[in-house]
Amino acid sequence: MSEQEAAAPKSPAERGLEAIIRTAPMPRDSNANGDIFGGWILSHMDIAAGVLASKRAKGRIATVAIDAMTFHKPVYVGDLVSIYGDVIAVGRTSIKVRLETWVERQRRRDGSIAPPETVRVTEGTFIMVAIDDAGRPRPVPEE
Repeated sequence: MSEQEAAAPKSPAERGLEAIIRTAPMPRDSNANGDIFGGWILSHMDIAAGVLASKRAKGRIATVAIDAMTFHKPVYVGDLVSIYGDVIAVGRTSIKVRLETWVERQRRRDGSIAPPETVRVTEGTFIMVAIDDAGRPRPVPEE
């Protein structure tokens, strides 16, 4: 196995993860360079973290922190964006979610068609807190 193969991350499918969100960015989501805004990706990742955390918390949650966020490669108009994740820690009121964003890319930057390629573009760790109806932290129920 080459160094590059050893360093390449295993795809979510190889690790048994399912997509939480799948979407496609539109031209209005891009910046002047034609890349998709990082904030667009971040907002979709926040939604995905909320989906996982609210399921585990069995109710309302709120984002309290983004522990880490790394942008590895750009996202382009025409990419199919898939966000994968899992709950990696549960505290008394908090839930830590690790997310990865992958794209299925069929077009090159210049717009020409290319063989499909799956690429990890972003990863991050989100800290969510379970909240009650008044917005105050509440204990996360046992599983």
